[in-house]
Amino acid sequence: MSKKLELVWEGKETPLRPEPRILIEKPELSYSVDGENVSKDNILIHGDNLLALKALEKDYSGKVKCIYIDPPYNTGSAFEHYDDNFEHSTWLNLMKGRLEILWKLLNPIDGSIWISIDDDERDYLKILCDEIFGRNNFLASLVWQKRYSRENREAIGDVHEYILVYAKDKNRFKEIRNLVPMNEEQAKVYKNPNNDPKGRWRPVPMTAQAGHATSEQFYEIIAPGGKVFTPPQGRCWSLSKATFEKLRAEGRIYFGKDNNSQPNTIRYLSEVAGVAPWTWMPSDEVGHTDSAKKEIMDLFGKNNIFDTPKPERLIQRIIHIATNEGDLVLDSFLGSGTTAAVAQKMGRRWIGIEMGNHAYTHCKVRLDKVISGEDKGGITKDVNYQGGGSYKFYELAPTLIVKNALGIEVINKEYNAEQLAAAVALHEGYDYQPDENIFWKQSKASENSYLFVTTSYITPATISQIEQMMGKDEYLLIACKAFDSACEETSKKITIKKIPQMLLKLCEFGKDDYSLNIVNPPFYEDDDEE
Repeated sequence: MSKKLELVWEGKETPLRPEPRILIEKPELSYSVDGENVSKDNILIHGDNLLALKALEKDYSGKVKCIYIDPPYNTGSAFEHYDDNFEHSTWLNLMKGRLEILWKLLNPIDGSIWISIDDDERDYLKILCDEIFGRNNFLASLVWQKRYSRENREAIGDVHEYILVYAKDKNRFKEIRNLVPMNEEQAKVYKNPNNDPKGRWRPVPMTAQAGHATSEQFYEIIAPGGKVFTPPQGRCWSLSKATFEKLRAEGRIYFGKDNNSQPNTIRYLSEVAGVAPWTWMPSDEVGHTDSAKKEIMDLFGKNNIFDTPKPERLIQRIIHIATNEGDLVLDSFLGSGTTAAVAQKMGRRWIGIEMGNHAYTHCKVRLDKVISGEDKGGITKDVNYQGGGSYKFYELAPTLIVKNALGIEVINKEYNAEQLAAAVALHEGYDYQPDENIFWKQSKASENSYLFVTTSYITPATISQIEQMMGKDEYLLIACKAFDSACEETSKKITIKKIPQMLLKLCEFGKDDYSLNIVNPPFYEDDDEE
């Protein structure tokens, strides 16, 4: 049995145990073009992205069509002392925990994840992704030309970054991915020497390998000049005789300038939907660091620039390839908000997560401008975006379990009754759906299994009262702060547990920051320096 190729680093085998927090909407920060009718289709989350992803896991697993992330690149001193470099290990741990959840969120059939990275960690990230996603799900390593002019500040000039692409189903992705627009270089083979009213065209050879040919693909063709053609040895015509005659009648067969050359079909440029995406993403097609910086300066001014933005056209290309209108896009390293802004302009739903103050100073400000129609830059004109839409702004709830003055784990007093019930339901895998008429049916796991969360002291009398209200095949879990020990023997249909104790082994409470203080990549002011 062959050994699995994998990375080994300090801390890898110690699993992260992030707390599944609930999300608390901040209506005053949510935004709609009309100030009303705020849809939950788009959500902006402020908080540590590992905790935020954990909060999304239950409701959004398998529902995200495209994930794009631009994580910290771990530049700086990460490789100066590789053998014992702690920073390198922490970066891998940061990525591992997040990638594991992101993979769960992807649509199991059509989903794909796109990850920006540079040379410092690209190879290590590739192996890590192979471990988590499966090597057989690797699609490509795209090369983005981030600079359009020569870089002379390093020993070897840095002109590109990578985008690693994985799909949930590699074969399916090939079928559903969208073609990209043809550029002029690709289109130059289409000409119009005869002033065809249908526009530019090119000849396409009419033969194919004869391995699976039918008798209808072997016939003589007489050119207008009189020359007779038959398929070469081992080949056949790509068209049946009937189809050939139809196209000939329509003027779709080309016999060369002399009308006596081997026949070709005519393919018009207007009929070409696009070309297959390829790994080279040149700056003239998808933008560069200078264009990205200009987009940010136009939005926020010169004094409020974001260090490492990506151009909108680059994100547009990714979203175009991987999604269709209405699909859900997620970015858990939202930064200045580019992914969400582009998704909004392209008619996609989106989820954006940003831990830092950028959630307020950049993401919210930018998305408000996009929705209100104030953002005229980026891809706005290209996609004819006129503004409109909405998003909901969420904060992560605080940790559910805290220690009191005596060091005893207790329920966080910041939680109100509704939040507590929702939080415990999330921990236990129940759907929080309070029944309007039956108080103990707060959350349910199935048609006959329910969860009731209360801060009241539970007695056997309470248990008996609830049991009388229950159906024959219904079962209930009661989570409370305290209860009479006799409650445990009162009913076979009702289980009772103390909230702190029932949750403590499930996850790590009290930790709000899993960022690990990673170094960001450098950003150069004068990208056109020669």
